[in-house]
Amino acid sequence: MNGLAEIWVYLAREPLAALTATLLAWLAALRVHAWCGRHPLANPVLIAVALLAGALLAAEIDYRAYFAGAQFVHFLLGPATVALAVPLYRHFALVRSSALAAVASVAFGGAFAALAGTAAAVALHAAPEVTASLAPRSVTTPVAMGIAERIGGLPSLTAVVVILSGIVGAALGPVVLDLAGVRDWRARGLAIGTAAHGIGTARALSVNATAGAFSGLAMGLNALATALALPTG
Repeated sequence: MNGLAEIWVYLAREPLAALTATLLAWLAALRVHAWCGRHPLANPVLIAVALLAGALLAAEIDYRAYFAGAQFVHFLLGPATVALAVPLYRHFALVRSSALAAVASVAFGGAFAALAGTAAAVALHAAPEVTASLAPRSVTTPVAMGIAERIGGLPSLTAVVVILSGIVGAALGPVVLDLAGVRDWRARGLAIGTAAHGIGTARALSVNATAGAFSGLAMGLNALATALALPTG
């Protein structure tokens, strides 16, 4: 017991407390996801966020204090995004043969996502900074936050919207594609990657390697196109 107590005291120090809580929430979310038969609606990201939010509220811990300890996970977003190039490299021949169609579909899908977000905000008479925050909602989180800050949006609001878009896209995207009769794994990957960025790509990789490769390609191309177009638009 003394050994366990010493370990707990060690983990309770900043920054390990927040990092440990994040990892435990993620492990618990994966367990729940497995219990639910890996159903798309039981998204582990959503479950982990809910667990962490509930714990912070119950313990009355300020988010800034939590983030100070858990920012190492935030730092890993960059390397994790770059690592998605591995399945892309493994399917490079297939990607090259579909390059033109992939670029066209990502360009159209990315433009539609940005216009849909801003149109919804304008229709609801949202403040200009809220409208700007919704524009990059289908881009992966680190890039979307940078774009939002550049065009006068609120990076924190953008991060929330991006994560929600990814969760909804990962959960409902396969269902919508099934209803639409889309069976080609390349097309499914492009659609998920464009609409649901990293979270959707992780889901695509867990289902099919080809879909994961094309999803990673779509996520990268959409982030690049949006980062170039929105600040100058």
